[in-house]
Amino acid sequence: MRKLLKYLKRYKLQSILAPLFKLLEAGFELFVPLVVSGIIDNGINGGEGGRYIVNMCLVLVALGVVGLISAISAQYFAAKAAVGFSKELRHDLFDKMQSLSYADIDRIGTPKMITRMTSDVNQIQSGVNLVLRLFMRSPFIVFGAMIMAFALDAISGVVFAVTIAVLFIVVFAIILSSIPLYKRVQGKLDDVTAATRETLTGVRVLRAFCKEEEEISKYNKRNASLTKSQIVVGRISALMNPLTYAIINVAIIALLYVGAIKIDSGNLSQGNVVALYNYMSQILVELIKLANLIITVTKSFACAGRVNEILETPIVKTSISDNSATGGHFIEFSNVCVNYGDAEIDALSDISFTAERGQTIGVIGGTGSGKTTLVNMLPHFYDASSGSVSIDGKNVNLIDDGALRAKCGIVPQRAVLFKGTIRDNMLWGKNDASDEEIYSAISSAQAEDIIKSKADGLDEAVEQGGKNFSGGQRQRLTIARAIVKKPEILILDDSASALDYATDANLRKSLKELDYCPTVFIVSQRTSSIKHADKIIVLDGGKMVGIGTHDELLKTCPIYNEIHFSQYEKESV
Repeated sequence: MRKLLKYLKRYKLQSILAPLFKLLEAGFELFVPLVVSGIIDNGINGGEGGRYIVNMCLVLVALGVVGLISAISAQYFAAKAAVGFSKELRHDLFDKMQSLSYADIDRIGTPKMITRMTSDVNQIQSGVNLVLRLFMRSPFIVFGAMIMAFALDAISGVVFAVTIAVLFIVVFAIILSSIPLYKRVQGKLDDVTAATRETLTGVRVLRAFCKEEEEISKYNKRNASLTKSQIVVGRISALMNPLTYAIINVAIIALLYVGAIKIDSGNLSQGNVVALYNYMSQILVELIKLANLIITVTKSFACAGRVNEILETPIVKTSISDNSATGGHFIEFSNVCVNYGDAEIDALSDISFTAERGQTIGVIGGTGSGKTTLVNMLPHFYDASSGSVSIDGKNVNLIDDGALRAKCGIVPQRAVLFKGTIRDNMLWGKNDASDEEIYSAISSAQAEDIIKSKADGLDEAVEQGGKNFSGGQRQRLTIARAIVKKPEILILDDSASALDYATDANLRKSLKELDYCPTVFIVSQRTSSIKHADKIIVLDGGKMVGIGTHDELLKTCPIYNEIHFSQYEKESV
């Protein structure tokens, strides 16, 4: 949690004023029992009369009003500091997530990152808010009441001291046993989030295969595990209030017993006993608040550790030197191997090839052969375990990721459009793109018919994920979005799978006619999509088993031959 306190730097004033106003409120509150004692001893028993009682009542009202103003001010500053803290933390957390490599994202998992960004940060925000309001107030009231008790009567003060010591032992014992359990609860929450996200993402597939009951059962199992963990930690935390009440009530009994003896002997007044009782009641209220604060802070510490794991995830690049850079080729893969985490088998093994500006490179192979992994090496989404990837004669590890990805136009396997309008989505490729540039890119992507069919043209609304467009329309629009930025490297990762053969052929023809001549990488399962490429890479089990033109591979590569003629036979039926 200490590492996250830097996010309060911009809110130092609010972080100081909030507890100060709370201390001011607490100070006025400690005077209330003394005023009540004066009313009893002087106004009622001492014969000061009604005027004295009225004046003391006005003092009580004044103390209440000033205390209320102080409490509202403290709440305002605490809320402003806590919300500002969470805003700063979320910004940094989001930036960190955006900077993580694909390998880190795969390792951490999307559900965990969602939980960190939402539930965990909200819990930390609540903890900061309560700490600023109560962390100083509650101990101040507790120890202040004890000091006031000693001032009124030493023996009664001892009762207060023993009570507070016992209460602190109970509270901290519960805290220490709760912290690891709260961490476990947040981990179970990750599992529930993962199940929910998976179900919502694949809802159509689940219904198509009638797997609803199975998914409900799986979700219920994970939710039951979360519920069980929450009940266990809840039972331990629930001991806080009854134990606190029991100890305080025993202390009140002892206090009244001692007070009665003192009153009989004339060593203590009735007003002082009432004041002592009020101080004990204040301690009870404050310790209940402190107990709730500690429970919240315990959760916050567990969540802070989880958030800090993301923030401290190192961004590792393979250590290389300048002499690993090569010259003479626009793109060069040299003995590249890629391993996902601790996998026993490399996703890619010993991949070597070159590509020049303006060339079209086809990548083909069976499912899981490493096609997507290969093209993801170009924008440095993954690090090479060994070997090197060079662009313009410089290793990608030596190029700033932002500058490198500015060179690339990427159309991933899953065509994703964002909520807004078609124009908004096109501007993702280039912020200041004119309508003319957008229409040119749309034309190259064979998406003109989409715009013409929409009443609002480029201002046609796009729902989240582009759900109001067909699969083929989404693919063409995402291709247009990549073309708008006029990238030096255009990567089409199986992004024309939903297009018919005629549209696919027209798309490839228009890519060849682009005036800025990008190097195009086309990942496809269809040989018809890459047969006219300048160079075709054939992958099998992460290894490059063939490279050359379509005609060359038909003669020299059995796997390519098998893929082509299996499709050719299907197409000729």
